[in-house]
Amino acid sequence: MSTVYNWQLGREMEYPYDATYPNEQFAFVFNINRCIACQTCTMACKSTWTFSKGQEYMWWNNVETKPYGGYPHHWDVKLLDLLEKANPEGQIWNDQPLEKRAPYGRFGGKTVFDAAQQNLAPEGAQAALGYLPTDEEWSGPNKFEDNPLSEIKGKRGQFFPGGEQLPNHKTWFFYLQRLCNHCTYPACLAACPRKAIYKRREDGIVLIDQERCRGYRKCVEACPYKKPMYRGATRTSEKCIGCYPRIEGREPDTGGVPTQTRCMAGCIGQIRLQGLIELNPDGVWKENRANPLYYLVHVAKVALPLYPQFGTSPNGYYIPPRWVPRPYLRQMFGPGVDAAIERYTVPDRELLAVLQLFGKDERICARYEIQKGPKVFETTVRGKPFELYNDTIIGYSRKGQEIVRVTVEEPVHIRPDQHANSI
Repeated sequence: MSTVYNWQLGREMEYPYDATYPNEQFAFVFNINRCIACQTCTMACKSTWTFSKGQEYMWWNNVETKPYGGYPHHWDVKLLDLLEKANPEGQIWNDQPLEKRAPYGRFGGKTVFDAAQQNLAPEGAQAALGYLPTDEEWSGPNKFEDNPLSEIKGKRGQFFPGGEQLPNHKTWFFYLQRLCNHCTYPACLAACPRKAIYKRREDGIVLIDQERCRGYRKCVEACPYKKPMYRGATRTSEKCIGCYPRIEGREPDTGGVPTQTRCMAGCIGQIRLQGLIELNPDGVWKENRANPLYYLVHVAKVALPLYPQFGTSPNGYYIPPRWVPRPYLRQMFGPGVDAAIERYTVPDRELLAVLQLFGKDERICARYEIQKGPKVFETTVRGKPFELYNDTIIGYSRKGQEIVRVTVEEPVHIRPDQHANSI
């Protein structure tokens, strides 16, 4: 085992391999508040990558309903339970942020790599604590969809009074969008006995070498997010490949400009933003104030990693849903939840502008700038003053070409009376 630094945990941790980092890291942000679970992203991925024999149950991208849903069923609850048994009442945070090297404070519990050291199998040590889902758990990817958690149980058709009130709904659910996080410290890579899994040096995308893989399913067992999947038809494991030809700029229509993945580009709710992040030698994000992902994660701090306590340093980030009880969200996204929701609920001028970049163009935005516009509205939100400025945000590709220009206040088009009922 080697010692590596995990900035999401605010401390060093054990990992089977020495720390090496790509030149840039593939990363993305999801705004949960906007998702309507239309599953367009899911079908965009399915129709592109997993439509062949043996891939029927593979959903590299999926949208699941929390708190009950999951694919495979209850993947996160099972992992959290395993970690709690490995470290009873010890999975806690010291949430004293230390800027970029520890923005969420310090996690004092055990990661999946730490816990694996005390759970030695007879044939040797497993690299990461995990489990193999059953066939039943891989069935029904939409099981429990739209199932809410309510204070009224067993009374069909009855609604809880005040259940719609903010900041916390008393009856609630939300949609969680998931794909491979292309982790900085992948558990799948750590566990593979064939060394068939690797991170691409150019963008940090995690891939499985199909010629080296022998289908031992150690990656499936070790990944806490359960995103590698075994294909019986070929007896190998497969996973999300980050649509790397698009990331490389090989999409014919974009002139060599890196393009967002199929699931990101297909999102009709405009909840997704994807990009490439430069890293420092220690794996911490290099400061780049004009990169929209850097701004959302390290400046505005509204986007948080999914289950950072697992220790894999996932590169998928989420703007938490503002109506969900805070203890549930803190367990899922760490101690930065309260501040993130507060900033998102009453966004400042820059944050409101950057949020307009989501889903506006399929090309990856490497840099943005804001042209200030007039004040068009002011009010108070939950006792705090809020001002709306009709600023223009401009996004640029890594080659410096303008790829998107949008105003904060979206234009309203009124159909003329003579065409009111026409298509």
